[in-house]
Amino acid sequence: MRDIPHAQFETSTPLTDAQLIDPDSSIGRAHDAFSKTSQAAWQFLILAEIANFSVLRRHLGRLRADTVVVDVATRIGEALPDARVVIAGREVAEIAFESNARLALDVAMAALEVAFERPLDIDGESYVIHVQMGAAAAAVADHRDDVHLIEEAENALVESRAERSAIARDVTGNSVAIDRAALARDLALAIEREELFLQYQPKVHLRRQQITSVEALVRWNHPTRGLVLPNDFIPLAEESRDIVALTLWTIRRSIADQKTLAANGHDLRIFINIAGALLADKRFVRRACALVEASGAQLGFEITETSVIRDPESAIANLKVFAEIGIVIAIDDYGAGLSSLAYLKQLPARELKIDKLFVTQLTSSNRDPLIVRSTIDLAHALEMEVVAEGVETQAAMALLSVMGCDMIQGFLISRPINLEALMHFLEDGKYQAMTADIRAPFNRLATVWKRG
Repeated sequence: MRDIPHAQFETSTPLTDAQLIDPDSSIGRAHDAFSKTSQAAWQFLILAEIANFSVLRRHLGRLRADTVVVDVATRIGEALPDARVVIAGREVAEIAFESNARLALDVAMAALEVAFERPLDIDGESYVIHVQMGAAAAAVADHRDDVHLIEEAENALVESRAERSAIARDVTGNSVAIDRAALARDLALAIEREELFLQYQPKVHLRRQQITSVEALVRWNHPTRGLVLPNDFIPLAEESRDIVALTLWTIRRSIADQKTLAANGHDLRIFINIAGALLADKRFVRRACALVEASGAQLGFEITETSVIRDPESAIANLKVFAEIGIVIAIDDYGAGLSSLAYLKQLPARELKIDKLFVTQLTSSNRDPLIVRSTIDLAHALEMEVVAEGVETQAAMALLSVMGCDMIQGFLISRPINLEALMHFLEDGKYQAMTADIRAPFNRLATVWKRG
């Protein structure tokens, strides 16, 4: 194992293999790290876990794989030179730092995501390291319990494994109810103050081997809380009726961004998620249609079946209004709720998105492939194209291609990214090489599946 520049770590000597796997030594170093907390307003802890460790171990062997975390820690130290990095096991590194701004945590996590987009050179060969992150933030004035901070970061890491995205938690003395009330009050101002922003996740058309559309995902950069994720504020928006202003803002921003994309040679349809409550709101429908018709934008609206079931007569009528002016209707999360063929055949939908619940287990389950294939056949019979969400492996992509799936979306292609990164992604074109050889490595898998 090679030496590590000690300035990045809490120890001035190279770590031994015994230290890498001794949990007691890592806990001790973690407490030492926190003992150096400055007088800054916020204290942060990030747990960075090597998500593809088992795959690396098969390629590198056990002994070399056990020291990959050292290479990961070195890369972390380069990305965050002011942070204290502690190796806490074969797969996990702890990153502790302080700042006067809560936003510093989100900036740091984004920097780490960018840092690990570049492969690591391990003994002369390049390997992509998938790093899963769970983090916790605490206001120093209100928080003195370092163990609680560590526990919250551990809980965030568990949640990030399930969500397959970075998760950050705040350790505060406020109750959840107070936090929700405060967020609800802040949301209306956030829309006015342009604190919201969009990220886009591409959808690749498998037969054409090109990106034909993207899904717009709303994010909130709160001035004190930092990044607030949709699961935390979209339900609040629906309860407070701020969902109308939020969705209209999303439509306007998508229209503006689509013009930017077109000016740079990228003709893409942008899909926007529409809450069920809006499908029965005639005023929202009029305003949304006015925005789209005035701009000539190519948009799509993603809706869930459960949103239609609330008020099917109004929902279906308004969806037809959207379809008549050229908005493509997509059925989102198909299979996750109570699917109804009675409603499905009435909807003016041109796309059906299979929920990631089925896609992520596609190559490890006996039943999921049957459900996915039957769903694809049903959608095609209803003259809809099929999008598979949550595609994370080439094996899943290959199997979906064999099944006749039209498009895929997921971390295998790209995580949600901002507009500038999206344009770079489109111009880079690396995804085309991935889809061009889609079936070659997996012909055997496809043949076995076809035979049953």
